[in-house]
Amino acid sequence: MDVHLRDLRYFVAVAEELHFTRAAERLFVSQPALSKQIRVLERQLGFPLFERTPGGARLTPQGSALLPTAREMLQLWGTGLDAARQAAPSGTLVIGMQTSVGRNLQRETLRRFRERMPGWTVSLRLVSWDDPSGGLADGSSDVAFVWLPTPEGLAVRVLVRERRFAALPEGHPLAGRAEIDIDDLRDEPFISLPAASGPLRDFWLGLDVRDGAVVGAEAASADEVLEAVTSGLGVVLLAEGNAALYSRPGVVCRPVTGLPPAELAIAWRSTDHRPAVTAFLASLPALPASDTNATDTNAIDTDATVTDVDPG
Repeated sequence: MDVHLRDLRYFVAVAEELHFTRAAERLFVSQPALSKQIRVLERQLGFPLFERTPGGARLTPQGSALLPTAREMLQLWGTGLDAARQAAPSGTLVIGMQTSVGRNLQRETLRRFRERMPGWTVSLRLVSWDDPSGGLADGSSDVAFVWLPTPEGLAVRVLVRERRFAALPEGHPLAGRAEIDIDDLRDEPFISLPAASGPLRDFWLGLDVRDGAVVGAEAASADEVLEAVTSGLGVVLLAEGNAALYSRPGVVCRPVTGLPPAELAIAWRSTDHRPAVTAFLASLPALPASDTNATDTNAIDTDATVTDVDPG
């Protein structure tokens, strides 16, 4: 029987919180997705790990017996992974991305990184939006460009703050306005991120300033989102820089008032102090004193290698 490290992380989080909703918030996943995965794990094991109670959950005798081993396995994996990363004087730095970055951030950063770490190569990895950590949670990325908010256990540095825009079909009644208030979108169906993206999904539905949203469709990539918009399935919020990066016929983008800005950040594991990670962070530009709205479209450094592209 194969049990994934993700399943062990989920089990330990619920065991420590003894509450599925709090554990889901800690893991940055939706509560239904966490409950479903725990049930799958219990079926695989052949015994229950938790007793569900009105106030939360409590460990079964089997769950209590398994918890120390699960914790030890996660700790051992983390220790082994760090040791493997430290073993080589040169290697490949994997940079996770949820969307194209652009904004004139990557090219200069990678140039400075190569000067600091000669012999190292860089791999840019596109990560599905159902992983809001950008590949950091499962160790498949070393650093990641992500949109806030992020899961626990990650250190972040904000690089860009931008207004949020609405992308609409060009024939939409609101498309002729110079700007749109968030209240004017309350009855509009929205294209949402996958439920597994948790609070990040809520942010791009505007739920940080309103109580609810109508979801017309779900999409796991930028191309899927824009296809849904042009097909009339709904509207979507996106950062101002991405409105320029993903410009296409049939889609109109307008600034939305009544929303705080979106924040693009670099993220890394807070316990990761390897020289390559430190060098990459030192190579990044600082957030300008006044918030930037730069929209440079040099999204990918052509000297870098793009690998492990996840289309969904």
